[in-house]
Amino acid sequence: MKFGSAFFGWLTATGTAVLLTALLAATGTAVGLGNQVDPGEAADAAAENAATIGIIGGIVIALILLIAYFCGGYVAGRMARFDGVKQGIAVWLWAIIIAVVLAIITAVAGAQFNVLGNLNSFPRIPIGEGDLTAGSIITAIVAALIALGGAILGGLAGMRYHRRVDRAGLGR
Repeated sequence: MKFGSAFFGWLTATGTAVLLTALLAATGTAVGLGNQVDPGEAADAAAENAATIGIIGGIVIALILLIAYFCGGYVAGRMARFDGVKQGIAVWLWAIIIAVVLAIITAVAGAQFNVLGNLNSFPRIPIGEGDLTAGSIITAIVAALIALGGAILGGLAGMRYHRRVDRAGLGR
């Protein structure tokens, strides 16, 4: 594993996730403004359809994570040249390590230094900051597995590029 390549893959994944989330939020806002929806009516409709909104929101977050970590794995696989699976796993490990470090800093320093909590542009797993429930634990595990799968697939795609270049250069 080349952790430098994986770090830049993680940066790419994080940046892609932030940009996709911002694009999605802007699209939702534009649709709401275009339809001239009354905020009170929208809140009532959201309360009535909370289960549907939760499922759709979960699917959208899963897609954002898959695309973002695919991009991060691709960058790491291209930079490292070989072992795309290892590079994808390393991108995912960077995400886990940084999340653990930020959680420790937040626990020690307090909520005022909760960086991800204060950034409202990063996709958040719908887990409350209180007690964890079985559903929230399953959601976190599924999100982590989706990110891992995307990073591995991206690493393989990045490595595949170099395989094609090597074949073309060797005249096979």
